[in-house]
Amino acid sequence: MHYWGGDSRATRNFGAAGFGHALLRTTDESEHECQPLTLDGQVWVVADARIDGRDALVQELSACTQVAIHHPQDVELIAHAYSVWGEGCVKHLVGDFAFAIWDSSKKLVFCARDHMGVKPFYYAHRGSSLVFSNSLEAIRLHPSVSTRLNDCAIADFLLFGLNHDQAKTTFADIDRLPPGHTLTYSVCGMSLNRYWTLPIDDPVFYRRDDDYVEQFQQLLHFAVKDRLRIPRVSILMSGGLDSTALAATAGRLLKTRRDHPGLKALTITFQDDAESSYAKLAAEHLGIPLELRCWDPNQFNSEWYKTSFHTPEPVPYPTDLPGDWANYRQLALHSRVAFEGEGPDNALRCEWRPYFSYLLRKGLFVRLAKDIYFQTALHGRLPLPKISGIRTQLSGQKEMVGFPTWLQPSFERRHELRSRWEQKNSVQSCLHNVRPLAYSSLIHPLWQSMFERYQPEYTRSPFEVRHPFLDVRLLRFLLAVPVLPWCRHKYLLRRAMRGSLPEAILARPKSPLINDQWAEHVRGLGLPAVPFTEALENYVDTHMLIQPSDPASFWVDFRVRSLAYWLRNMNCRLTTP
Repeated sequence: MHYWGGDSRATRNFGAAGFGHALLRTTDESEHECQPLTLDGQVWVVADARIDGRDALVQELSACTQVAIHHPQDVELIAHAYSVWGEGCVKHLVGDFAFAIWDSSKKLVFCARDHMGVKPFYYAHRGSSLVFSNSLEAIRLHPSVSTRLNDCAIADFLLFGLNHDQAKTTFADIDRLPPGHTLTYSVCGMSLNRYWTLPIDDPVFYRRDDDYVEQFQQLLHFAVKDRLRIPRVSILMSGGLDSTALAATAGRLLKTRRDHPGLKALTITFQDDAESSYAKLAAEHLGIPLELRCWDPNQFNSEWYKTSFHTPEPVPYPTDLPGDWANYRQLALHSRVAFEGEGPDNALRCEWRPYFSYLLRKGLFVRLAKDIYFQTALHGRLPLPKISGIRTQLSGQKEMVGFPTWLQPSFERRHELRSRWEQKNSVQSCLHNVRPLAYSSLIHPLWQSMFERYQPEYTRSPFEVRHPFLDVRLLRFLLAVPVLPWCRHKYLLRRAMRGSLPEAILARPKSPLINDQWAEHVRGLGLPAVPFTEALENYVDTHMLIQPSDPASFWVDFRVRSLAYWLRNMNCRLTTP
């Protein structure tokens, strides 16, 4: 795990258990951190963690123990919490964490993973042993762990581009601890328990509109502050509202710490992309340095498939890897921490139909009339879909790539893949009756895939990515704000950032990437035949592959090449490219 953290490495053998740790210092408090850690010689902790809400937690712990806790490291807070609340400690912890505790008095191992699953946790239960790590590659080195693949995970990758089972990996012997879960292992056996689910709250109605803005600003302030316990940070900044809002908030906080804040933005653009002009405008307004990295088709390696670079699990676009690694190395030169702005597009999704239905069911007619009036005054129209959108809904048509014809028939039948594909592409019911789409999108397995691909096993660089908008305290509030007017065009965020960002960015509409120049360039190059491997033939009939005519089908079929590339390189040793 040297590539993961080279600041300090240590192991500890307890007889029945053994811990090892490679440290990457990403907070001020970790300057003198050394793990595995113990407070009493009986309970040992090993963790990859950042604990938030530290002041409140310290006060709570001090009240329970009558012991003053000064400037604690994150792993110390976990140890103190376990000493007070035992396995219930996770209900008192907020932040991003994956940790394991060896309790020698009880002869058990207690493990936990954070609420949203930002920190990975893998394990293999082999015979009478439990092997665990936040590194999948580390577990694969254990002699009892085979290289046997998980066919269901491979099927999900081919159908959807990612594994939808959050408890499984691509390897049959290695499992994931799902987000919001704990694992306990002792002579009595192993048990998994869910300790948290994303809350489902009714909308919160304040008397003053300014209360929504002030509450959001306060929660965003603390979400950024908790993740800003280091003097230098990078921002993965587009020219949109979300990432620039993080840059503005982080900049204000850093200015209170030093005269010259260590904030730097990195923007990835395509040729002739308007994103760069908005990013420059935001950087100039905020007074922060900006590095623009423009994708150049002339620098694309058309023979990427001949390289031997490896990822722990298959990725949909291995053609991205060399460019991504170069960007990550550039980020790591400035700071070991980078902020990423995903979250508001999901949490502030404008679902006015279920919201209006809720108000009618509750008899909140005055509130309904007020929201309609405010919406009309603000945007000049009711939140009704455009005519083209109505026609699409009435016709029931949905743009969707068909079921792949190149799957091996026996593989397809054995795992009932057509039924799984239809189920995942159908409209799923949701427990949240006011914000069903927003809620469903925030518990989608795509988040776990994104989090893991920001880990050093994938980035090959010693830094970590933090996600302030996915702070569980902030998410809970965003899911509870009234849909109108606050979710319409992310009005809450736009209003909260008045005076902090240029008016051009506040007024900018959501701008999806319509012309994927990179995709078109890869298509234009033409692709070689899929390399034959015996493993691939278990899943795909390569003779059925044809050159698709549209981009969507192209990228679905490209998963076959991605899988073939990964299978060929699966056993390569980890090296820095």
